[in-house]
Amino acid sequence: MRLCSIASGSSGNCIYVGSDATHLLIDVGISGKRIEEGAALLGLRLTEIDGIFITHEHADHISGLGVLARKYGIPIYATRGTMEAIRKTHSLGKIDDSLFHMITADEKCIIKDMALYPMRTSHDAQEPVAYRISHDQKKIGIITDLGCYNEYTIACLKDLDVLYLEANHDVNMLQVGPYPYYLKQRILSDRGHLSNEASGKLLSRLLNDHMQAVVLGHLSKENNLPELAYETVKLEITMSDSGYKADDFPIYVAKRSEISQMITI
Repeated sequence: MRLCSIASGSSGNCIYVGSDATHLLIDVGISGKRIEEGAALLGLRLTEIDGIFITHEHADHISGLGVLARKYGIPIYATRGTMEAIRKTHSLGKIDDSLFHMITADEKCIIKDMALYPMRTSHDAQEPVAYRISHDQKKIGIITDLGCYNEYTIACLKDLDVLYLEANHDVNMLQVGPYPYYLKQRILSDRGHLSNEASGKLLSRLLNDHMQAVVLGHLSKENNLPELAYETVKLEITMSDSGYKADDFPIYVAKRSEISQMITI
């Protein structure tokens, strides 16, 4: 199983997950052209994509959906609430209803030789989810856009081999930054985004002996820095009582506007 971030951040997100037989995209929040270019760098044509799984309806996760749907007819998987919100997003243009397939949190969805388990997240969207993806006894978790986590989150993400995890903002950078007050409050709320510190604390609860890689994603352009996210998350692991050290696992930061390193398990 393989994972590669094609784009990551508050300006647009798209992640590839695949096996030898199955190729999926998680979110398509950048232009169709950029997704085509990113897939080509991975040696893929978009005609080979078996499905697009959407986490929620915000523009940085769906802006390329209309173009890809019309050009390639790729099946789209989303919760009922997310599908309804997508249909009301007029900027996407017309999308054939037959392409939509409803998924439900905590119910398994099988695509060829891969199983996907949607899980609920706390975010200011209609019915947002994250995904745990399994193939050949290997498991990848992809979770961004959550203002807080709980024991349900941890239970859904236990025993992973690879984790793609939001580290959206540095709290101090956000507080002193240029965003208006209401937006700062939204990001800091329980339905906003995970800070670097919160990301590190959650990661510390999820580490296990067979974790092969961690990717930090969805970094804010204005309120974070890749180096800051990396060092803060590592520090949280070191300070935790998990029994692990930050250097026990490779930790990567997904790149904003180009494909990141391919992770293979």
